[in-house]
Amino acid sequence: MLVLPAIDLLDGQAVRLKQGAEKTKKVYSDNPIEMGVKWHALGAEMIHVVNLDGAFGRAHKNVGILQQIVDLIDIPIELGGGIRTIEDVRRWLDIGVARVIIGTAALENPDVVKESILTFGADKIVIGIDGRDNKVVIRGWEEQTDISLLALALKMKEYGVKRIIYTDVHRDGEQCGPNLKNTDFIAKESDLLVIASGGFSSIDHFEQLRALNNPRIEGAIIGTALYEGTLDLGELNRRFSSV
Repeated sequence: MLVLPAIDLLDGQAVRLKQGAEKTKKVYSDNPIEMGVKWHALGAEMIHVVNLDGAFGRAHKNVGILQQIVDLIDIPIELGGGIRTIEDVRRWLDIGVARVIIGTAALENPDVVKESILTFGADKIVIGIDGRDNKVVIRGWEEQTDISLLALALKMKEYGVKRIIYTDVHRDGEQCGPNLKNTDFIAKESDLLVIASGGFSSIDHFEQLRALNNPRIEGAIIGTALYEGTLDLGELNRRFSSV
């Protein structure tokens, strides 16, 4: 199982939000690069980075920090947040990001997904499917849609997508446990690779994810529980690492 520590960037700082709301910001570090170095030292195989400024429409922020993270941390970086055009995809891949996460554009402009896969290959593109009450939310989780999670996953599969990240917005940053039922359901029904996100805060949550015994569930993203010290990344990697 791949355990991906998260670094959420907002105005140059490493922060965590509750349920994606910017007003709930809690700053954990003024030096996100040091956080990346720390997670690498504790055995991370890949780091999940979200440019929250990009998700909230401020795509020009954090570019320099993101470049330093890619240059200084010798493991792959996946990046999401405000990636809504083929030019956005190209820019981040050109600076060395291993793969990019397309969220809002997957629903609003799916041609971006198709073109990105044709241009860069499916291994470089991940679709972020973020849900509240089993419906997709977009634009930094600020806008609710009537599209079901599975419907979007199946549409993305038609476009050649191989991998999605599923986040239950209600649980993100709340340390209340992941939505295992939806994670398992989406993985089974779509047959896509799924990375789970939102609510992981105990060893038991990872054990429960592994106990689903679903080969399409590739791993999990963990954020708040690491920053609060509830969980130790070194221990997680020793117990669950895919290596």
